[in-house]
Amino acid sequence: QVQLVESGGGLVQAEASLRLSCAASGGTFSKYTMGWFRQAPGKEREFVATISRTGGSTDYADSVKGRFTISRDNVKKTLYLQMNSLKAEDTAAYYCAASGKLVRAAYEYDYWGQGTQVTVSS
Repeated sequence: QVQLVESGGGLVQAEASLRLSCAASGGTFSKYTMGWFRQAPGKEREFVATISRTGGSTDYADSVKGRFTISRDNVKKTLYLQMNSLKAEDTAAYYCAASGKLVRAAYEYDYWGQGTQVTVSS
């Protein structure tokens, strides 16, 4: 079992950048595919990005492709999400999650962090 803790959220202006981190503990980080999801008020949780165990494969939602980059450091047991050119519609709580598969479906992810808030002002 792995525990996940996100950090790095905050309030920024449109076009700014932020880097989210997700620190893992209590398990073998490198055995998990990792993902980022987000949930805005009144909306369902949505897929943002996912990365394979070694970092060799990634997948992104169309809404963030070209602006966000997912990466991981298996030695530091940390997942990252570099977010550039932020838009007001990126405002949401961001969650990291661990899975055994490289998939987009939230129900395939077994472990979740508590989330970190990102607010983008226009």
